[in-house]
Amino acid sequence: MSASVLFDAPGPKARIRNRIYAVVGSLAILALLAVSLMRLADKGHLAPEMWDIFNYAGIRQNIADALLATLKAFALAAVGSLVLGVLLAVARLSDHKPVRWFATAFIEVFRSIPLLITIFAVWVAFLTDYSMWALALGLSVYNGCVQAEVLRAGVNAVPRGQREAAYALGMTKTQVMTSVLLPQAVRSMLPTIISQLVVTLKDTSLGFVILYPELLYSARLIASNTLVNGQYPYVSVIVVFGAIYIALCLALSALATWIEKRGRRSKTGTPVSDSEARAVVLAADAGGAGGMAGALGAPADGPDITKN
Repeated sequence: MSASVLFDAPGPKARIRNRIYAVVGSLAILALLAVSLMRLADKGHLAPEMWDIFNYAGIRQNIADALLATLKAFALAAVGSLVLGVLLAVARLSDHKPVRWFATAFIEVFRSIPLLITIFAVWVAFLTDYSMWALALGLSVYNGCVQAEVLRAGVNAVPRGQREAAYALGMTKTQVMTSVLLPQAVRSMLPTIISQLVVTLKDTSLGFVILYPELLYSARLIASNTLVNGQYPYVSVIVVFGAIYIALCLALSALATWIEKRGRRSKTGTPVSDSEARAVVLAADAGGAGGMAGALGAPADGPDITKN
C-alpha cells in the first residue's frame, strides 16, 4: 500500500468510517433537497403556470434583449480590462520609479474599493446618461487591476535566462516584453485570466444598480410584475436566469480550454531566423546569458546589456 506524503493512508476501519460518513452526508443532502422541493410545491412555486410564463413572446423578447445587453457590457469590460491589465503590468515592471509607483498606487486603490461603489461612482459622476459605458468602465478598472497582477506574476515566472538571451541578441526592452515575456506570461496564466473573465461576466449583474437592462435587471422586472395564481414567480425566474448565467460561464470556460489547447500546438516567440532561434534555445538550456554569449561568439562576462 502506497502512502501519500501529505497524510497517512486510511486503514480498514477508517475506510469504513469514511464510507458511512459519505452515505450519511449524501442522505442528509437529499433529504434537505426533498424538504425544500416539498415546501416550494406546497406554496405553488412548482406549478406549471409558474413556468408557462416563459412561453409568452414578450417575456422571451425581454430575456433576449437582456442577454444581448449583458454580452455587450461583458465584451467591452473584457477588452478594457485586458488592455488596462497589460498597461498596468508593464508599468509595474518599469525601471522608472514614478511610473512604477503610479501603477502600484492605482492598482492598490481600485482593488481595495468595492466594485459596486466604483460602478456607481462612475455612473453618477461622469456617465449618468450612459449606463452601459459606466458599467463597462467600472468593470474594466477593477478587473484590469486584477489582470495586471496576474500578468505581472506570469512575467516574473519566466526564467531569467530567456530575458538575458533576448538582450544578448540586441533586442530592446519593448521587444523583449512584447515578443518574449508577455506571450509566455499569457500562456502560463491563461487559466487564471479566463477565470477572472468569468468573474467579469458574473459581475455584469451589478448593472441593475445603475438601471442597466441586463439579465438581473430583467429578472427583477419579470418576477415583480408578473402575477400568476396570486403569486410572483420568483423561483422559476431565478432558476431560468441562473441557468442562463451558468450556460454563459460554461461556454466561456469551454472557449478558454479550446484556446489553451490551440496555444499549446502553436509556435510563439521572436521573429528571428532559424539559426538565431536555435541559438536562443541552446543558450537558455546552457544557462542564460553566458551560454547565449558563447553561442554568438561574444564574451560571457561582457558589459551588463540588461541596463540598455
